[in-house]
Amino acid sequence: MADRHLIALDLDGTLLKDDKTISVKTKDLLKKAREQGHHVMIATGRPYRSAEMYYRELDLDTPIVNFNGAFMHHPKNPDWGFYHEPLDVKVAKDIVEACRSFQFHNIIAEVIDDVYFHYHDEKLLDIFSFGNPKITTGDLAEFLKESPTSMLIHTEEDQLSSIRDHLSAVHAEVIDHRSWAAPWHVIEIIKVGLNKAVGLKKAADYFGIPAERIIAFGDEDNDLEMLEYAGYGIAMGNAIDKVKNIANDVTLSNEEDGVAQYLADLLKIKI
Repeated sequence: MADRHLIALDLDGTLLKDDKTISVKTKDLLKKAREQGHHVMIATGRPYRSAEMYYRELDLDTPIVNFNGAFMHHPKNPDWGFYHEPLDVKVAKDIVEACRSFQFHNIIAEVIDDVYFHYHDEKLLDIFSFGNPKITTGDLAEFLKESPTSMLIHTEEDQLSSIRDHLSAVHAEVIDHRSWAAPWHVIEIIKVGLNKAVGLKKAADYFGIPAERIIAFGDEDNDLEMLEYAGYGIAMGNAIDKVKNIANDVTLSNEEDGVAQYLADLLKIKI
């Protein structure tokens, strides 16, 4: 058999079509890749509760990276390990206090599957209530008791850079932050030094697969480290320019079965 590869898939804008489904063609191709002995895993910024349905749909048996590397476990093997590296709760509360000097719509803190909203927000509740987490609403400086896995600041586009500049100036040694793509103007914050590549390396070491046999797909700036780490860092056709610039190759978009098409060509699998 040809050398086994580890295939790492971002979800939104990559594995998932715009309607948040996995195409039949991509699902079939990933099944064939696994039958050939390749390992398929998910590496996402989402919490596990909103990635689990795709893990189960693909019938995976691999570890999963959530919260961009701040949480990682193996859903089918509890003995594999449980990696959770949250932000210090004091740092989280300092960020809440600092945000009072800026204009923002909301701040959300997630502690694995508990979600804390600074303000009640019907639109965001729809997104974050997926998987039925425990939701608390109220001033985070008061209500947040545990160290959060991640924090999100929802603001206007013209406020993004000034808030991020402040975070870099004051908290650079303890946090990393990124921004989401439009239409959501959101700053995502996790503990410094964490990213999808950190989780990907844990999985690769577990399977005994070197970086040069990792194929990683992504489209946003939270995929950068993962694509740089992988021997095959593949940008989707719909990826932002920053991702395309560091990628080894660019495939078709998430609407055009870019993941399936690239893997079919590389691994010689008939679609």
